[in-house]
Amino acid sequence: MDDRVTPSGAAEPLDRRAELVEFLRTRRARLKPGDVGLPDFGRHRRVPGLRREELAQLAGVSVAYYTRLEQGNGRNVSGEVLDAISRALRLTDAEHAHLTHLASPKRHKKKQATSRPQQVRAGLRQLLEAVEGVPAYVTGRRSDVLAWNRMASAVFGDWGELPVRERNWARLVFLSPAYRDLFVEWDSKASDIVSYLRLYTGCHPDDPELSALVGELSVRSEEFRRLWATHDVKEKSHGVKRLQHPLVGALTLSYEAMTLPDDKEQSLIIYHAEPGSSSAEALRLLASWGTDAMRAGALRAGAPAEADRPARP
Repeated sequence: MDDRVTPSGAAEPLDRRAELVEFLRTRRARLKPGDVGLPDFGRHRRVPGLRREELAQLAGVSVAYYTRLEQGNGRNVSGEVLDAISRALRLTDAEHAHLTHLASPKRHKKKQATSRPQQVRAGLRQLLEAVEGVPAYVTGRRSDVLAWNRMASAVFGDWGELPVRERNWARLVFLSPAYRDLFVEWDSKASDIVSYLRLYTGCHPDDPELSALVGELSVRSEEFRRLWATHDVKEKSHGVKRLQHPLVGALTLSYEAMTLPDDKEQSLIIYHAEPGSSSAEALRLLASWGTDAMRAGALRAGAPAEADRPARP
């Protein structure tokens, strides 16, 4: 999506050509000649990272061809060429997929209507409730939170108290001061969220709700604007998050993210603590205190700042 925003705060429509240009430029800039076995002339280099001719040489294409592609003028780029450029740029699988979507939109065009609300299967909701003692939730397009269990509310906030529009990880992380306090490595969480959104834009450039979300965050958050300009992309996978919970204090939780086989745009995320650890005991305490006590603590941990909450009628 174009990094500019209109005065009204709405993001301008995605310019796929501009996205491709910036993505290739930023990927090339992060590589040094020594990273790919080329001589480095240090201060005599005029540009950061690899030159276009160096990248073209590594990919086995002509300089003119690669230059046209990086300027957004490529036509009918073959999968073989994109594979070669991806290898030369040392792209991750997620970055390779993103490049392919940007450079060959017709071949990978998504036909799903993004304006239709996503539905969580009844069986999946039952599974969430059956997962006792650990937080679990389902996310959808644009990092929307679609469904969750009782422990997710206890740890991350009572999402049920928020309007549907506000049940979105990007809005919560960038617009709620409480989430800055909750996530010890807030910068890492923020970077992850932006990387997920960037990957989503390659698949759904015409999603109006995504445009509105990016426009809003670009206007209201300097950190979001900075991270959005990096053009980093990432898929949800697994990792560890450290939290500072208002009721039980420090929590170190591992998480696993699983894409659902019948809906690639929904993911099930489950957090857990190492058995016998202080974090496991903290989760046990939260589970034992009951719904009312958990809800009171979760609201302090997860509710948006009062200024960001919509006015009640």
